Amino acid sequence: MKTEDLIIVSVDDHVIEPPDMFDNHLPARYADLAPKIVHKDDGTDVWQFGDIEIPNIGLNAVAGRPKEEYGIEPTSFDELRPGCFDVSKRVMDMNANGVLGSLNFPSLPGFAGRLFATMEDKDAAKVLVQSYNDWHIDEWCGYAPERFIPLAIPSIWDPDALADEVRRVAKKGCHAITFPENPQPLGFPSLHSDHWDPVWQACSDEGTVVCMHIGSSGKLVMTADDAPIDVMIVLQPMNIVQCAADLIHSPVFKRFPDLTVALSEGGIGWIPYFLERLDHSYRTHKAWTGSDFGTKMPSEVFMEHIVLCYISDGVGVRLARDIGIERITVETDYPHSDANWPNAPECLMTEFATTDLTDTEINAMTHENAIRFFRYDPFANRPRERCTVGALRAEAGDWDISERSTARVPKKQRDGPVRITDLSPTA
Repeated sequence: MKTEDLIIVSVDDHVIEPPDMFDNHLPARYADLAPKIVHKDDGTDVWQFGDIEIPNIGLNAVAGRPKEEYGIEPTSFDELRPGCFDVSKRVMDMNANGVLGSLNFPSLPGFAGRLFATMEDKDAAKVLVQSYNDWHIDEWCGYAPERFIPLAIPSIWDPDALADEVRRVAKKGCHAITFPENPQPLGFPSLHSDHWDPVWQACSDEGTVVCMHIGSSGKLVMTADDAPIDVMIVLQPMNIVQCAADLIHSPVFKRFPDLTVALSEGGIGWIPYFLERLDHSYRTHKAWTGSDFGTKMPSEVFMEHIVLCYISDGVGVRLARDIGIERITVETDYPHSDANWPNAPECLMTEFATTDLTDTEINAMTHENAIRFFRYDPFANRPRERCTVGALRAEAGDWDISERSTARVPKKQRDGPVRITDLSPTA
């Protein structure tokens, strides 16, 4: 297959919410409660939500910036590429990257919507969640429905309210919802309880994919206070294995055999050993642990329910057939620091070139699996021949993809290695 003939659907990108996101969807009586952008004296922009100040940390939106200027300090909208927060510009950045479709995780409320759970007035919190989801579905994704896969945030504090929201947004065409990869650090019952059963039932009924993104529990992977941040960056994707082990040994899939979970931004290279270890542990220890998968092996159950997602994973691509082509999807992670914008097609093809994968297998991984799992049909409104990398880049024309320096090199990069302890809202 030629690079220009690829069709790419990314199941993990991110939106930096624009300042006016609540204007058209929040009832007037709640307007004073909505998060608002404040421009600070130091030149940064932050969201103010009650007593909580939420900066946009640099690594969240570095697309188009020189790597030397990456950092963890707060930024301003002026420092961001407009495609981070302007949907019309986002579509043009997608064209330039040859990406047909994109599922966008939230930034302001956290990957799993945990910000609104901090409110004492849970009725107001529910309204804010609904308003956020309406903005995301109607405005962000509604700008170009054939280009976006809607993703809702949860009313995480109330499983019944969350189940209702799953059903509500499903009527609006949204069949994906974020959920923490481990609810317990957020103060909620674990995946092993029956607390979340109303949610799993609603998702099963509506064909809604539960997207568990790395870091959505809000708990960073730390080894030592004085460890450089490189340790966390390396370990972060691989630690989704904890969520994988939790899920497969929880009662979730036994109770809800139609449920599908995506391990967002978790990579795939670790999967073969994980599946081998699952089955070995089961055979060796089930007699005394009481684990029971019936007539199946745990690896089979895992592969029946899990959507696998990767950005760049040469080892995983070479092992794709061993893993299971039919469960693998791709991501571009725009505009985060791991993003392969504007060279996603070239990055994917470089890894495919090390294999003998067929065009049929490549198509399954790059778009067909995502279309199936997320009930996304771009071809209903856009002819297939206009969906390829070559066609999209032709539409982009001379769209500027050059790097743009802000000349604001983070001070910690100048002064020495960045440490894990530097990760704070005011770092």
